[in-house]
Amino acid sequence: MMLFVAMTLTLADLAWLAGDWQMTKGEQCIEEHWTAPSSNALVGMSRTVAKDRTVSFEFMRIEARADGVYYVAQPNGRPPVDFRLASDASSALVFVNPGHADHLKRIVYRQGAAGGLDARIEGEDGGRAFAVDYPYRRSANSASNRCGAVK
Repeated sequence: MMLFVAMTLTLADLAWLAGDWQMTKGEQCIEEHWTAPSSNALVGMSRTVAKDRTVSFEFMRIEARADGVYYVAQPNGRPPVDFRLASDASSALVFVNPGHADHLKRIVYRQGAAGGLDARIEGEDGGRAFAVDYPYRRSANSASNRCGAVK
């Protein structure tokens, strides 16, 4: 038996996600940028910079559709993959795609401590479960402070 829960969230409830986020992991700097929500979408992008070079990027959006709210990922410009919102708390967004042929099954965004953003991806690689955490902090709204900024 399948149970469906009516989602009461609107994209306006996700306004806390808007802005510039950044983290470092070893020699990598990862940044994520989200627009303020309109009535039907937030648009985002991320990139990973290592040794002053962009090594990966992703175009993302969170969009309201007639059948729910979706996170749409396009890593490195590939075709879009949809993840449906499965949570109903605006402070913890869980997007799922259990039937996804690729390895990624869940994308999670949480309002972190001290105004941070805690993101997490979960999935399987060769039958083995994995999870990667991204503890972002708000970055200064200045191009010179961003990952890979030419100085």
